[in-house]
Amino acid sequence: MTDSPANAKRLLYAGFTAILATGVGFAVRGGILDNWGAEFGFSATQLGVISGAGLTGFCFGIFVGGLVVDSLGYGKLIVASFLLHLLSAVVTFTATAGMDTAIAYQWLFWGTFIFALANGSLEAVANPLVATLFPENRTHYLNILHASWPLGLVLGGAVGWFLDDRMNVSWKAQLAIFLIPTIVYGIMFMGQRFPRSEAAEKGLKLGDMFKDVGLLGGIVIALMLFLFFQATFPAIPLWALAIAALALIFAIGKITSFALGSLMLFVLFLTHILVGAVELGTDGWIQNITGSILSSEEGKFLFVITSLTMFVLRFCAAWIEEHLKLSPVGLLLLCSVLAFAGLNFSSGIESFQGAVLALLIYGVGKTFFWPTMLAVVGDRFPRTGAIAISIMGGLGMMSGGLIGLPGLGYAKDRFASEALQEQAPAIYQEMKAVDTNSWLFFKPVAAIDGKKLAEARSQDIPSELQQTLIDASLQGDRKTLRVDSLIPATMALIFLGLLVYFRRLGGYRRIKLDE
Repeated sequence: MTDSPANAKRLLYAGFTAILATGVGFAVRGGILDNWGAEFGFSATQLGVISGAGLTGFCFGIFVGGLVVDSLGYGKLIVASFLLHLLSAVVTFTATAGMDTAIAYQWLFWGTFIFALANGSLEAVANPLVATLFPENRTHYLNILHASWPLGLVLGGAVGWFLDDRMNVSWKAQLAIFLIPTIVYGIMFMGQRFPRSEAAEKGLKLGDMFKDVGLLGGIVIALMLFLFFQATFPAIPLWALAIAALALIFAIGKITSFALGSLMLFVLFLTHILVGAVELGTDGWIQNITGSILSSEEGKFLFVITSLTMFVLRFCAAWIEEHLKLSPVGLLLLCSVLAFAGLNFSSGIESFQGAVLALLIYGVGKTFFWPTMLAVVGDRFPRTGAIAISIMGGLGMMSGGLIGLPGLGYAKDRFASEALQEQAPAIYQEMKAVDTNSWLFFKPVAAIDGKKLAEARSQDIPSELQQTLIDASLQGDRKTLRVDSLIPATMALIFLGLLVYFRRLGGYRRIKLDE
């Protein structure tokens, strides 16, 4: 398919608005983490897990949506997503002040999870739809589609800055703002006709579309789902989760005649897990971290600046390819280096001006990660239809929820508590939380109590004890950013290897399904 349908631009910008709603909700949640911590007494690890549900739930929507989108149709998935967005607001707003901490945690976790489920279903529509509408320039138009994400972050960050820091409006009123673009995208999609992917038009069966994913891709999917259920439902025995994971791998093998799958697609899946961890994990915590180092208002303002930079630059992907002669893989390599440098510079910020420079470098670096990775999969694996793109997006979001957000929350807790233990062991014993937090296979840590830390920060002139508490938390934030920078450093090595590989093949090029 080379000619775009007459309603191509309307469908593009309807998808743009849908992802905008996702970005607004994500940014507002990032800005109200301190509200939730102060109101319910959550630790940073608990807040990271709740925020992570805003990403892990996404994968279920996009995995299932990617499998059925060509047969069920885009319209039905959009209706389901719209209703789930409304339900997520109802569930989240059920958490009220004075409620038991454990109960409030469940309402906020599942409300966030349902929100993510809606987002995943929408992106299962938007990504393959745009890739199908504009097959000759996927990198450019997928970057335009995903420019709505940073725009949503800008709007959500501005909402937090004005309604929270300036007006002291309740967190519920702030979060309800995401319902506005939700209603708009519902109207824009209403009554539209949708194309089918090239693979669907050729009549390829599900097993044919899955062959490039194969057993290798199945292993990645099964591993991430194993980690999700282990973290979300700890009562389920590990042996039961292992059997379920093996059954999933076997099922994928069965429908693909046990095809091994593409090694390159396997590498891209693993790399996008890193993308999700660094981009979404950092986005979810960066307002909180920079707000702690500087001030809450300055943290939100910095978040808006970097997100606005992403929004503008994502309209420039085609210009970069044409004038700078960078292939999509070359662009990803450059972005990884910039993200590594920006996070390291951010860890040492002392002033607002220095923070602007550091976060701009990081913001430019992370700009093209997500949509360009999707474009590479669309270019190189057309036989997969909507499936590989949807799996890619799902793995990235699940990684952000399982690795990025809770991982950075755990890092903040661990590094801050270690700093306080080293500086003032007696104060640590007095200020630590009752329960310990753990993440993956790392050792449990007793974090600094969230309410006591919030109380110390609220003082105009904190006591010596409170200042010691604040200083330890800042040391933890700075070390967290330095550790976070190792993820784009690893990505840079992978993209360098891919760049060398493509050059040996004669250069990067798009593959047609007939090939």
